[in-house]
Amino acid sequence: MVKEANFTGILSNEQKFNPDFYDWNRVKVRYCDGASFTGDVEAVNPETNLHFRGARVFEAVMEDLLAKGMKNAQNAILTGCSAGGLTSILHCDNFRALFPVNTRVKCFADAGYFVNVKDVSGASHIEEFYKQVVALHGSAKHLPASCTSRLSPGLCFFPQNVAGQVKTPLFIINSAYDSWQIRNILVPDNADPKGTWRRCKKDIKTCSSTQLQTMQGFRVQFLNALAGLGNSSSRGMLIDSCYTHCRTVFQEAWLSADSPVLDKTPIAKAVGDWYYDRNPFQKIDCPYPCNPLPESCF
Repeated sequence: MVKEANFTGILSNEQKFNPDFYDWNRVKVRYCDGASFTGDVEAVNPETNLHFRGARVFEAVMEDLLAKGMKNAQNAILTGCSAGGLTSILHCDNFRALFPVNTRVKCFADAGYFVNVKDVSGASHIEEFYKQVVALHGSAKHLPASCTSRLSPGLCFFPQNVAGQVKTPLFIINSAYDSWQIRNILVPDNADPKGTWRRCKKDIKTCSSTQLQTMQGFRVQFLNALAGLGNSSSRGMLIDSCYTHCRTVFQEAWLSADSPVLDKTPIAKAVGDWYYDRNPFQKIDCPYPCNPLPESCF
């Protein structure tokens, strides 16, 4: 873990780079848990000294922040990217419950909408992986009961099975061709033993027409899974066609002179308008490579 972290993008304290949130109290929570802060195992592995207690870490951090003044907040956001984005979905209602009813509390997940699809070999790779993660971390008791009451705990690690039951306003930003998901869910290394996808996974512009067709199929499955979010007006979404993973903490993607836009709207404006109820935002980009051009993606 680096001793210092750059506060850019949604964490920036400069008005021109982060007009809606620059003067907020901003906290970056270190991620050392491996299961989006859901782990809760009493036993400690004697060989490795590993503790699987992410849920306790999350609770302790929140208690500390509340005591430091967060309990008096008039506005609050829980956000993160990748595993932090998944955290923002799984813990959204718990985070909301920390505040008085008149506090404006919303959650915003960046590149955390991981979908349950089979890999190119036909194996249920990510489903089995999540099943093992949840079992190892003892996560079941910290996953939404609205999901675990009807599905196995491993399936409740997928946003498509829990996001629809989240009561707190929730915004999803994701690429329909999320590079981490393409590389680790659609084409994990063990599903591509001959390395046919190696160049394509590094750079979408090198993909063959057959590979692009497979990725277009992934996009369809992603959008089908996104239907689990529901169509409430409290939901926001910005689903673009960039081959990338995580945006909001990178200034060039969040808000800059050449940041990517969807419906002529940069990410920072879409999120700010949604958070402050100025304008709803629920947009899905057309398929790659129509818009934006690959060079305008970050």
